[in-house]
Amino acid sequence: MKQSFVIFVCTFDPFHIGRHVYTFENRCVEDPNLPLNDGTQKIILNTKGIFDDVRPELKRLLNFIDGRQPEDSFTQDLSKAVESAKRNEKWRHDYMTLQMAYDEKYREGLETGIQQGIERGITTSARRMLSSGKYSDSEISEITGLSVEQIQALKNSAK
Repeated sequence: MKQSFVIFVCTFDPFHIGRHVYTFENRCVEDPNLPLNDGTQKIILNTKGIFDDVRPELKRLLNFIDGRQPEDSFTQDLSKAVESAKRNEKWRHDYMTLQMAYDEKYREGLETGIQQGIERGITTSARRMLSSGKYSDSEISEITGLSVEQIQALKNSAK
């Protein structure tokens, strides 16, 4: 299979070990000695590493990503490119438009999730009321807001 990499850059140490680089490959959960050999590696770069485990060039890049001043020509060029992108009105507009779309989708997803949770809670309450045998269908309907037909459907699905 073709080799591929998934790279995460973190400004915190997700494993609290102190490495700058954590590299993972897919293995069988039941038999860790059995690699999947799918050519995929996940690499987590940590800007807060404390070990001497990366080349100086990568360390300078991680320092720059962590908010420190550029230390070499590469990070200086990168800093200039970032500043140029920040001043580019079209890029800023596109970025903000994309961010607004992401925010809207997030809100929609959150609202949908909340609504689903409410509906699930109402259904669970109605089922509990049915199983207790203490409430009539009309009482359950009045308390939960479900229709009598929905209560009947819950009864039928429990059988």
